[in-house]
Order: sequence, then structure tokens, then C-alpha cells
Amino acid sequence: MSFSTRSPIRSILAVPLLRENELIGVFVMARDEPQPFADPEIALVTTFADQAVIAIENVRLFDEVQARNREVTQALEQQQATSEILRVISTSPTDVQPVFEAIVRSVVSLCDSLFANVFRFDGELLHYVASHNVGPSYVEMLQSKYPMRPDVSQVSGRVIITKSVVRLDDALADPDYDHRFALAMKWRRMLGVPMLRQGELLGVIVVGWAEAGPIPKGQEELLMQFADQAVIAIENTRLFEEVQAKTRDLEEALAFQKGTSEVLEVIGRSASDSQPVLDAIVGTAADLCRAEVAIVRLLKEGGLHHAAAWTRSDSTLADYSRQNPVLPIDRSTVSGRVAIEGRAVHIHNIAADAEYTFLDSLGESVSVSSALGVPLLQDGKVAGIIVLLRKTVDPFTDRQIALVQTFADQAVIGMENMRLFQEVQARTEELSRSLEELRTAQDRLIQTEKLASLGQLTAGIAHEIKNPLNFVNNFSALSIELIEDLRRALDVAAVEDVVNAEIEELASMLKSNLEKVVQHGKRADSIVKNMLLHSRQGSGEHRPADINAIVEESLNLAYHGARAEKQGFNITLEKSLDPTAGEIDLYPQEITRVLLNLISNGFYATTKRAASELGNSYEPILAAVTRNLGDSVEIIIRDNGTGIPPEVKEKMFNPFFTTKPAVEGTGLGLSLSHDIIVKQHAGSIEIDSEPGRCTEFRIRLPRNAAVAAR
Repeated sequence: MSFSTRSPIRSILAVPLLRENELIGVFVMARDEPQPFADPEIALVTTFADQAVIAIENVRLFDEVQARNREVTQALEQQQATSEILRVISTSPTDVQPVFEAIVRSVVSLCDSLFANVFRFDGELLHYVASHNVGPSYVEMLQSKYPMRPDVSQVSGRVIITKSVVRLDDALADPDYDHRFALAMKWRRMLGVPMLRQGELLGVIVVGWAEAGPIPKGQEELLMQFADQAVIAIENTRLFEEVQAKTRDLEEALAFQKGTSEVLEVIGRSASDSQPVLDAIVGTAADLCRAEVAIVRLLKEGGLHHAAAWTRSDSTLADYSRQNPVLPIDRSTVSGRVAIEGRAVHIHNIAADAEYTFLDSLGESVSVSSALGVPLLQDGKVAGIIVLLRKTVDPFTDRQIALVQTFADQAVIGMENMRLFQEVQARTEELSRSLEELRTAQDRLIQTEKLASLGQLTAGIAHEIKNPLNFVNNFSALSIELIEDLRRALDVAAVEDVVNAEIEELASMLKSNLEKVVQHGKRADSIVKNMLLHSRQGSGEHRPADINAIVEESLNLAYHGARAEKQGFNITLEKSLDPTAGEIDLYPQEITRVLLNLISNGFYATTKRAASELGNSYEPILAAVTRNLGDSVEIIIRDNGTGIPPEVKEKMFNPFFTTKPAVEGTGLGLSLSHDIIVKQHAGSIEIDSEPGRCTEFRIRLPRNAAVAAR
């Protein structure tokens, strides 16, 4: 207390300011006169003192309320920030970045700081992940500087090195700190807090203020809470990713199991053919291993032969593989390396592989970056290769490689099954052929015995019938000549005209009858000769002949013979003769005999159907067709007659089998025809028939038929 010398104090009154008997001040009054203070004045001053105490108490209480309100407000803000961060954590289980961004926003707001940064630590390097209240240039600077190894020039580095909280009351006063950042961003005081999970460093939260000075304890505690929340978010994300990874592994394992099961099912269904197995393997392997192209090549005859291909989108490589069925075995391709080394070959990045030059020939239109080749091992040797290709640099995982190796084993199983099946089939076919040959030999033996009997019979017939037949033929011809002599004698003799006319008429009738006797005598002679020919299996002379001419001549002979034999016979003939059919080296007389027989049978079938059809709706038709097949010629005789039942069709070429009445057929026509085509000309004769509608005979003769038969 000081007093002015200009006004000397003569009287003083001091009244204490008491709050619950606690002296909190003094109320002083002074006079410049030596006059004591009266009791009323003292009472008044005491009242003023009490009022002053009340005012001071009110101010104190108000300050306490304000402070309490600030604490409550701060606590509410912290609680709200914590709730917000927890909400972000719950809504972002797969991504921790939104949590970090929410933390730096809350730190700057609650700590009234200049900035806040978050860094992640991977055990070796610090990675910048989030900031708040900084400009784009600062963010670009951090992105260019990080990731970096932790060092003492940065608060974040010191936190990692010490695994503890780092405080800088004045960054510019710290000789180890990099002052460039503090000067550029104008901060002085800094605080770094570690994010720890069971002693493991996960990252750092760094906060900075513009002014220097000690860091309040409350702000450090608040930052520790945020660090714990960041750890929770990181742990949640890690656990979620682990669950997701395990789920993906389980799904992948199930997909792999399903794929192998499907391939095994194809193997079970395709014992006789490995192609469906290879097709299933390339499609399944490419799908499960996320490859754009899958190819299988088999190693044989010193080359890599295309066997199967599958493509997801770009078919250039698959098309190239199909269009180039054989590739050389060299190191320019994945399959070539597998064939050389006898093991799986995995090329992570084809562009970095100097030996891989296969794609150079295809140009820039084909984009392949990663490749996998797995061998198909059969008895320890490479039998083929499965190749998977990816457009981007994306190496195959160990599990995918193991899956492709499983598919390779399955492909070998499919190929081995096919080989065994083919061996069994070949053995079965061999046994079937042996059995068929045995049956054929037995049938031939029976037929030979029949033909031997027929030979004896025909020899007897020839011996017994030939002489009287020759007598009939010779004397019939001689009688025709005698009739001519009789006519000349009558012309000289004087005979009445009426008698002469009668004699002439009788002579003409006698000549006509004798001519018919000669004709049928020759026919009977031909029948005997044919029977002898069939029994002896003889043949005439062979020569090159125009097949179209033979077919056309046979049609004409058969048609006119049928019309002469049966009054009213009529049929529509259709011819389609290939002008390029050309000549065949054959026995013309024998082929004509076959065609006459088939055409006559067609006439017989159409006549029989015409007799059974009601009305005039049915039109008999017989067609003759020739086709040039290059080294052979096909002849087709088709009629729309009664057709042939299956049970008859099986026996048609047996000797003596016939469905005609005894007086109309001997059962030797088709048997002879079969022997002429198959034995004499090394050809084939087949029958297609639909009972009640049509019958078609197809004959195939090689160009050098007679030579081939010999």
C-alpha cells in the first residue's frame, strides 16, 4: 500500500473481509483529518466489507462453475469424438483409412492444435496415411518423403525408436529435429504418441501447436485414447481380413475340390476318349486359377502337338495354338521348357525373361505377362504340358500350381484310360474278327459243300441235257433253213394261189415257232452255263470300260426284255449318270449280269406293289445313279417297290435263298452278284430298304477293280 504525500492521512479504518472466518482481504478507509470514525461509519464500512466478501464469493463460484462447465464441455466433446471414431470403426471393418481421418480431425478440434498426422509402421518403414489442417503442398511433401526409415530428425521416428511418447516443447530448440518442417509449417510444440498392440508398434499419431511451451497432461492422455482407438481399428481390420482370407481360402478349396470332382466325373464318362477330359481340364483350370488362356499340348514325334485350348476373352493365342498344331521343343515357350526340364515352369513376368520369344511373332495384339507350365508325367516321362497364361503381371500362387498339377495327373489318368480302353477294344475287335472269320469259314465251308453238290448236279445236268439241247438247237436251226428251201421249191412248182397262200402262212408260223425254240434253247443253254460258272467261280476277260455306258445298256436290255416278256409292263426310268464317272478296269459281262439282276428284281418289286395298290395313285419308278468318288465309282439302283423286310435282308446273298415262287427264281442271282462285286472286283454292295416303300442297292467299285481283286 502506498500513500500520497500531498494529503497526509490522520485517521485510518481497516475492516477485515472474512469468509467463514477466513481472511480473504481488508477494507481500508482513511481521512486527512484527525477525526475518529464513528460507530455508524464503522458499521457501514463493515456492511460494505461483508458485501465485498459476497461479491468475491460470487466471482469465485462463477469461475468454478465456468471451469466446471468447460471441463464438462471438454468431456462431452471428447466423448462425442470417441463415439464418432467408434462409429467409424464399426462402419468400416474392412478399411482403417476413414478411422485415421476421423482421429486427426478430432485431435485438431479437441487439442486446439495446428495440425495432426498419422503414420503406419510395417516393422521396417514408416508410411504416411492421414493429415488434417494442412495444405496440399504439405501433403505432397509427405507423400514424396514417405515411406522412410524412422530416425531422430522426426517426432514419428523418435516414437518408433523409443517405443514411447515423445514431447518437444520447442522444436526449434531441439538440435536433432529437422527444423525445415517446423519453419515451413510454423509450428513449435509437438507431441508424438505410439500405437501399440501388445508391445508391437503399429504406428504413430503426431500433433503440433504454433506456440512453444510444455504440453498439458490432459492433451497427452487424450492423444493416448485416440491411439488406443486407432489400434482397435487396425486390429478389427486385421481380424476381418483374416476372417475374409480364411473364408476365401475355404471357398477356393471348395471350388478346387468341385473342379477336380467334375474332371473325375468326365474321366469316368469318357473312358474311350481323352479329348473331353482335356477340354474339361483347360476350362476348369483357367477358371479356378483366373487365367485368360489355357492350352494342353502333347509331346509326341519330337514335337508339341496341340490337344485342347480354352480362352476367357482374347482368343488370339488359342487360335494360334489350333492353327499351329505342332511347336518345336525349345526354350522360347513355356511348354518347350517344361518338356526340356521335366518339371513345372513358372514365369512371373514374361517381359523380364530374355529367353521367352514366342510372343514376338504375334505382335502387340497379344498381351501376356505371367505364365505357368505343368508337365503331364507318364511313367516318369513328360507326355504333355498344361499351360496357363495371364495378361497382367500376376504370379500364380502355390495352391494354384498344386491344383494344376492335380489336373495334370487327372489328364494322365484320362489318357491312360483311353490307351487301356483302346487296347481292350483292339483285342475285342481282333477276337470279333477271328470269330467272324471262323463263322465265315464255316459258312464258306457249308456253301462250298453245297456248291460242290451243285457242281456235280450241274455236271450231270450238262451231260444229260447238253446233247438233247444241242440236238434241239441244231435241228431247229436246220429246220428254219429247210423252210426256206421249201419256199423256194414252192415258188418253182405250179400251185394254186389259195394253196400257196395257205402253205406260206403255215411256213411262216412254223418258222416263228422254230425261232422261239432256238431262242429258248439258247436261254436254257445260258442257264446251264451260268450254273457251271457259279459252281466253278470262273470269270471272263477284264478291260477298261465306261461305267455309264454299261449302266445305260443294262437299263435298256432289262426294260425291253421285261416289256417283251410281260404284256402291259410299264415303269418310269430315271437316270442320273455322272459324266465324270469315266472308265473302270472290270469284267464288263459280269457287271452287266449284276446290273441286269438288280434291275430285274426292281421291276419285279414294282410290279408286285402295283398289283397290290388300289386305284391309279401308284407310279412305278426305278432310278439308276452313278457318282465319281475319285479312286472309286458308286452305282445306285433304287426302286419304289415292295421293299425288303429285315429278316429277308439278312439272307439275301445266301445261295438258293429266294422269296420268289419256284418257277420264277432259283435263289442264285444275288449270290452271284455278291461274288462278282466283292470277289471279282474287290468292291462292296450294300442294301437300304424300307418295307412297303423302296429298296436301294449301292455298289462301289475301285478304279482298278479287276487288278485289286487279283
